[in-house]
Amino acid sequence: MQRDGDPQAESSGDGERPEAEFHPAGSIPKPPRAQQGYFPGEQKTNPALITEASTSLEQQHRDRVRRYTLIMAMRIPCLVGAAIAYGLWHSWWLSLLIIGVSIPLPWIAVLIANDRPPRTKDEPSRWDGRRDQAALESRPHKAIDG
Repeated sequence: MQRDGDPQAESSGDGERPEAEFHPAGSIPKPPRAQQGYFPGEQKTNPALITEASTSLEQQHRDRVRRYTLIMAMRIPCLVGAAIAYGLWHSWWLSLLIIGVSIPLPWIAVLIANDRPPRTKDEPSRWDGRRDQAALESRPHKAIDG
């Protein structure tokens, strides 16, 4: 039975072990060089986008839920602020104003959350150029009375 570090185990040619790097005393090994992108000096944190595909439906859903949650979370401070305003200044009109601001927030949250992702600059325009055509002919037409 051979143990690690035995000279007999190192001399066997069947299972070669990777050699350890030797560093002289006092020398510091260089860190591995970071991989560069296509252009020198470019740091790539995300892979290159090579398709026109939009983000996944799951990612779009997560983004919409996050937007909805943030907007709806603004209602709680509005209601607490209305209670504090009434408690400090006994101003019912200021409290109603703050509550009035919070009333359309659910509607706004639903509209913003259900909106499509914003267009990117790279997204192609699907307009076919009908803007240059005249909408209606300007010459008079003969009408037939019946």
